[in-house]
Amino acid sequence: MTPSLKIRRLTYADLPQVIAIERRAFPTPWSLAMFVLELSKAGGVCLAATRDGELVGYLVCSRYDTVWHVMNVSVEPRQRRMGVATTLLLELLERIDGPDARLTLEVRCSNTLAIALYERFGFRSAGVRRRYYQDNGEDALIMWRTPATLAGRLDDVPDASPA
Repeated sequence: MTPSLKIRRLTYADLPQVIAIERRAFPTPWSLAMFVLELSKAGGVCLAATRDGELVGYLVCSRYDTVWHVMNVSVEPRQRRMGVATTLLLELLERIDGPDARLTLEVRCSNTLAIALYERFGFRSAGVRRRYYQDNGEDALIMWRTPATLAGRLDDVPDASPA
């Protein structure tokens, strides 16, 4: 983590900056209502990354029974490749259930930089959601991080079929 990067809980007051980053970062950005819904969930983890007081990234993760779903990770485009997403993911892992935590996410098949980041954290491809993204019909890679994926296997991943 760079000395000026700080991670804290994402708040409703952050949402104007979050929406601005979301619109610059994604072709189909989340709506304000989607962020409000995620922030209102008691069991989720929503993190903000700030540098010199400015919001530069955020992470939204929800818990569903025994699985954490990383819903959204975004970094201000001009702050990318500076450790923001890595630091957000490290903080997420510190806040959840430890080494047996099970996490999943979807990522555009074309987003090779994000896929590489998630792989560094032990996520492994376990399938594809066809035509997942509304803007262009692109497929999403389904990735999981479980005790088995950390050992190079998929045997504890539901319906795993490596892409």
